[in-house]
Amino acid sequence: MLLENDSMPIYLFHQGTNHEAYKLMCPRYVEADGKAGWLFHVWAPKAESVSVVGDFNGWDMNAHKMNKISVGIWEAFICEAREYDRYKFAVTTKFGKTVLKADPYAIHSETPPQNASRLYTMRYNWNDEEWIKKREQYNPHNNPMNIYEINAGSWRRYPDGNYYNYRKLAEELIPYLVDMNYTHVELMPLTEFPFTGSWGYQCTGMYAPTSRYGTPDDLAYFVDECHKAGIGVFMDWVPAHFPKDEFGLCRFDGEPLYEYADPKKGEHPDWGTLVYDYGRNEVRSFLISSAHYWVDKFHMDGIRVDAVSSMLYLDYGRGHGQWIPNIYGGNINLEAVSFLQELNSSIMTRFYGVQMIAEESTSYAGVTKAPSMGGLGFTFKWNMGWMNDTLRYIKTDPVYRQAVHNNMTFSLVYAFNENYILALSHDEVVHCKGSLINKQQGNYDEKFASLKTYLAYQIGHPGKKLIFMGGEFGQFNEWNENKGLDWNLLEYPKHSGLLRYVKDLNALYKYNPAMFERDTDYSGFKWLSVNDNKRNILSFMRIGNNGNYVFNILNFSPVFRRGFMLGVPEKCDYRVIIDNFDDIYGGDYPLANGRIVHAEDGGVDGEPYHITFDLKGYNAIYFEPVRVQEKTRIEEVKQTSEEKVDEVKLETKVEDVKSKTEVKAESKKKDVSTKPKTAKPTTATKKMETSKNKKSAK
Repeated sequence: MLLENDSMPIYLFHQGTNHEAYKLMCPRYVEADGKAGWLFHVWAPKAESVSVVGDFNGWDMNAHKMNKISVGIWEAFICEAREYDRYKFAVTTKFGKTVLKADPYAIHSETPPQNASRLYTMRYNWNDEEWIKKREQYNPHNNPMNIYEINAGSWRRYPDGNYYNYRKLAEELIPYLVDMNYTHVELMPLTEFPFTGSWGYQCTGMYAPTSRYGTPDDLAYFVDECHKAGIGVFMDWVPAHFPKDEFGLCRFDGEPLYEYADPKKGEHPDWGTLVYDYGRNEVRSFLISSAHYWVDKFHMDGIRVDAVSSMLYLDYGRGHGQWIPNIYGGNINLEAVSFLQELNSSIMTRFYGVQMIAEESTSYAGVTKAPSMGGLGFTFKWNMGWMNDTLRYIKTDPVYRQAVHNNMTFSLVYAFNENYILALSHDEVVHCKGSLINKQQGNYDEKFASLKTYLAYQIGHPGKKLIFMGGEFGQFNEWNENKGLDWNLLEYPKHSGLLRYVKDLNALYKYNPAMFERDTDYSGFKWLSVNDNKRNILSFMRIGNNGNYVFNILNFSPVFRRGFMLGVPEKCDYRVIIDNFDDIYGGDYPLANGRIVHAEDGGVDGEPYHITFDLKGYNAIYFEPVRVQEKTRIEEVKQTSEEKVDEVKLETKVEDVKSKTEVKAESKKKDVSTKPKTAKPTTATKKMETSKNKKSAK
């Protein structure tokens, strides 16, 4: 052993409790015995011999033999090696075969299809101390969380088809996230992977950011810039399985090592991949340390663990006689349960405020409960049931929706059993499933109106929010990882109107506490109209801590309802916050947002009063009560909108207004300010407030 202080980390590694194994196993540049060089370690207990081969020795397997320093760990110190040199481990098995293996702990690698590891030292200087401090005090359950899921290689590309690197992605993506009022971005797997068509979910480098988009320091820059802009960063991470590529983890020392030995437990027949051995101590150290590495070195704010169901169930994807029961005769992988509990506990105790998110598609109980209560310890779980049920409803012809009305309401039966994220993810817009806009029924115009109504339902339903890139502007094509999104669609009014609608919908959610303060129990939600299945109508209320509330009406049919009556709790005026038919969203209703509806006596839907208005087909409207102190201001806004525009004298600064015609055009534009008065304005909301002031100023 070259360094004496490596003895304890080695001991903990073999015990399965070294959660910082990267400090031991990742190649590092050190000084020892008066010499400087690179120190290598690799775990290969069944190997007859191991050597390091690379650019520094002409790939000569006899040049740098490794020494065995523990039960399975080999070590080498090489002075000739230089940063960015390519290297592999030449592992000779007891059967006499030598295989060149990429370093499982490499932090950088060649760009696929090449697969050698590269030597690299991170040098990035972080500037997100304020963000990290706030994150440590952050309670995700009573704050907004609106996630934009992306594939880094296909959000945008250069005209010649080349990828954006991490720095260019920061330049283009971050302003878009801020303008659209998203709070977080989720990146599909960045761990190095050989096959682009796997989207990163079959990875071979659990510590190496894919070099398709740059260096590890480039990725650190991206995350740092996100934090400066107030955007949290989540990443997908895959401890469920790995591919069978010979250069990877498969039979690493000639025998099953990282995977279970028995194929009935160690292989996924549907995916053609291998399953990690969660009962092996060194594998647990490897995987848990990987998660810690991404949070420690790249300041990730959350990790979404992929394919948790496949980890939990021994019979996942396996028929009768193709799986091995646990010691109690059941189908739960008890080793995987223990692994997930340790993973989540270790992350949350070391990194306060970091979120652990499960993609778990079954009814397994306690995914977001604490391990001390028998749970897995995740912060959130994707609500796959909500997604599948509601999309099944949306794809049903409105004529027949009354028979499947419960698909839209059943989720409220269990909405508070776990802490959920309502995910409209990449999985739902590929493999002939159709894009979000193409899942909608009706003609061209009706598809856009229907999608707006569906997204209004998602934004108001209890739970955090997630949408995959392209859904926010109505991309008709399914997602294709080999090219960028169809951004040219924004040249068309319906698509640009949808994008503006999603932006305002996100602002409603982000800045209105009633939408998120009571997101974990029934006190924050109340149905107004839940059983109107024959008319395909839903309505519910979201309630905040101070008694403030908003409510909506969602018409999932193309039928126009004149003089529609909706029950309300107070006899007061109600203001329209967002109407998806406002002309700024590509609709046909000028000045729909901001209009006032008066409550009248007469109970409807179990409420003591009601409001009456026309409800268009596929209409989604959010209302808020107008308090007494606001009424004078609202009346002024209403009066101003009815006066001649050339009599309006703007008190706010309006640039580039050159004629009365331009003033008229400007006054017709209006936005929705959903931000509370006490909140600090953002650029997007300042624009919204300016638009509102133009109408109210005299």
